[in-house]
Amino acid sequence: MIEQSNSFSNHPDDDASLREHDLTVDLTLDESEAVDDLQALADEAAKELPETPMYKASVPSDELSTLFNEELERTVLKARDRIQELEKREAENLDKHHRLLADFSNYRNRTARDIQMAVDLSERKLLLEILPVLDNFERCINSNYQNVEDFRSGVALIQKQFMDALRRVGVESLKLNLGDPFDALHAEALSTTNDPKLPDGSVAALYEQGFTLREQLLRAARVVVNRRPSEESIN
Repeated sequence: MIEQSNSFSNHPDDDASLREHDLTVDLTLDESEAVDDLQALADEAAKELPETPMYKASVPSDELSTLFNEELERTVLKARDRIQELEKREAENLDKHHRLLADFSNYRNRTARDIQMAVDLSERKLLLEILPVLDNFERCINSNYQNVEDFRSGVALIQKQFMDALRRVGVESLKLNLGDPFDALHAEALSTTNDPKLPDGSVAALYEQGFTLREQLLRAARVVVNRRPSEESIN
């Protein structure tokens, strides 16, 4: 082989430095040399190359470990602060929940007392309206009437007083007279009769008066319905 010449410097140190950094391999072959195996030639040339220095980290391993530990510590502190914040929020929500339960229990008890008080007051109002009627009944029984008509007039006055008392608490009697058409929504038919003087399907008799409470049906009237036979059945 033909050796590679170096004509840049004659100084020994410069030659050593150039030889250290010079990675050029002389692959020039003499004309007399025959190349039988190119792979063998490449392997021989590779052996003459200097070993490539391995990459060294610019940051020492101790410094990397310190940075990693600091980052890990910051992450742990953030997580701990977040956990404390969530625990504080949970405690606040639990306290609100307990307060709401207590308020609802107090509201339910107070509502039950108010309802019971309203019922008691309503009953008291109704009884105070009826008691004067009872007083007049006792006076009527203890009185001495000269005839039946005077007794009838006294009872009629008591009836009027009783109806006035019911009216003050919202109770009204149904306006139902004999001959009016039968209304199944406000009356109950006990039986039927045949009265040629009344229209078919009308009220022939009234057994019990019906009443409404604040325009809502309280009790249906109990009546007798007139049923006139048809002309075909008569013939």
